[in-house]
Amino acid sequence: MGTFQIDFGEQRRSKIVGIDLGTTNSLAAYMDLTGPRIVEDPEGRKIVPSIVSVLEDGKLVAGEPARELLLTDPERTVYSVKRLMGRGVSDVEEERKLFPFRIADDSGSAIKLKLGNRTLTPPEISAAVLRRLKDNAEGALGAPVTEVVITVPAYFNDAQRQATKDAGRLAGLDVLRLVNEPTAASLAYGLDKRKQGIIAVYDFGGGTFDISILRLHDGIFEVLATNGDTHLGGDDIDNLLLRIALEDVRSEWGVDLAHDPEGVQRLRRAVIRAKEELSFVPETLIRLEYKAKSYERAIDRNLFDRLIAPVIERTLVSCRACLTDAKLTPEQIDEVVLVGGSTRIPLVRTAVERLFQAKPHTELNPDEVVALGAAVQAGILAGDVEDQLLLDVTPLSLGIETMGGVVSKLIHRNSTIPASATETFTTAVDGQRNVLIHVLQGERELAKDCRSLARFDLKDIQPVPAGFARIEVRFLIDANGILNVTARDARTGAEQTVEVKPSYGLSEDQVEAMIRESLDHAEEDMRERQVREAQVEADNILSATEKAQKSAAWIALAPEDQAAIEESKRELQAAYHSNDHYLLNQKIEALNKATTKLAETMMNTAVRGALRGTKIE
Repeated sequence: MGTFQIDFGEQRRSKIVGIDLGTTNSLAAYMDLTGPRIVEDPEGRKIVPSIVSVLEDGKLVAGEPARELLLTDPERTVYSVKRLMGRGVSDVEEERKLFPFRIADDSGSAIKLKLGNRTLTPPEISAAVLRRLKDNAEGALGAPVTEVVITVPAYFNDAQRQATKDAGRLAGLDVLRLVNEPTAASLAYGLDKRKQGIIAVYDFGGGTFDISILRLHDGIFEVLATNGDTHLGGDDIDNLLLRIALEDVRSEWGVDLAHDPEGVQRLRRAVIRAKEELSFVPETLIRLEYKAKSYERAIDRNLFDRLIAPVIERTLVSCRACLTDAKLTPEQIDEVVLVGGSTRIPLVRTAVERLFQAKPHTELNPDEVVALGAAVQAGILAGDVEDQLLLDVTPLSLGIETMGGVVSKLIHRNSTIPASATETFTTAVDGQRNVLIHVLQGERELAKDCRSLARFDLKDIQPVPAGFARIEVRFLIDANGILNVTARDARTGAEQTVEVKPSYGLSEDQVEAMIRESLDHAEEDMRERQVREAQVEADNILSATEKAQKSAAWIALAPEDQAAIEESKRELQAAYHSNDHYLLNQKIEALNKATTKLAETMMNTAVRGALRGTKIE
């Protein structure tokens, strides 16, 4: 049996960096002799705020400098741009109500943000954050960094994943892999070393909350369910404390600090500091020195817990919904992993442990755990870590040829592997005993324009009229990129499987060329597909009509009805090779209408035959 390996790019032994490109903050990490390590900038900072600002001269700055400019130049500064990646203007109406996104008026369906004198797309803005991380990594490693692994939320769709890859390319980086964030967190804790188990990853960051439930089987992570809230995070807790502090200041100073951007920013930093301290001490102070005035308020853990309890409960609602979607009970969860800075809060840890009835993993810094997992994945790719699983996405769509030479795609490009898909097909000829399964790879609409991977016959299927057979075709790509295709006759159980694992693959340039061709020819391909599909439908109705004309029902039909059917047949046959699917569909509909009375007569004849000799009580 021939075998064919789905190619995911050549592995190169070099220092590959793992990147957690976050909504609020971003980090980079790499593998050294002792394990994964977080990259530090020259000032010793590990976290790079995911904030970008445009300077007067049009240059972009990212990270800490941009966070400072958020205070003084908010019109030139943007944050939380991860929410916009791979999305259109119509998708972000809710976000626009909550964040000061300045979408350019002439942007059309694609999002472009107006920052100062520049108009930028979300990938271009994310690229500025990635460049800052790249510079930090090069400084720490003393060598150029060109290859990276980037983490993405498990719920990111193809467009969002592609936008992330585009951001990497704009930053001068070769994105070797996109890894799901919950999978990265599990890798950081070494949970892939378990043979099997169910893992819940509770990710409570600054701006978003995500819960993912994964199944681990023989080192392969499968996402069972995800849930969460893209507008729920540590920021909500900060805002609760900030509102109290602003009320206090207004009462004590007689000044509404809410209208003073710098004052609000300073007070926000004070409440964040207090929030962070309350994770380790039972009581602390919110302190502010501003414009020769001072404000101070004591806050203890009990008051803090009462204030934030509704926020924590909202995360638990998502967790319960995720368990329901995964068809699991809390008792079935084997491991719980906490991710995100907000999971340092003792009430969060207590609530999660109570819900899942398992002590969560908290050994690693929750801000760093996803980046550390990305570094482990980078180490696997670089050959620094052995005997561990490589996770990836399919570079091109995979499908089979159907009637008319059209491609039916079962697994689409950028699907995370392992991946599987099943579809049911039927036969085109009466009494058909064998079905040819033609496996294809590519983005074009027709089989002739795609790459042929394998052909095999499903034999000894039950001979039934055309359209009655049920042939189930299942595609399964395992974690090593091996494609198995199984075809099964649902009536007889006859089955044939081929393992598609060739000794050669596609280079990245070839993959890109195939994708580019599909875009360049998208319109003409779709037109030709529509013509082919209409021709298949025309074949079916012409065949059915000719069969009906040999029946007793045809003889019983009135001459004018027979003439109308013959005329409609001739018109459809004349239009068959016109390459005009609109005309074809019009003539198909006309023949359908003309044969209505014939179909009714055939049905009545069949019913009378079935009821002959039967008494109706």
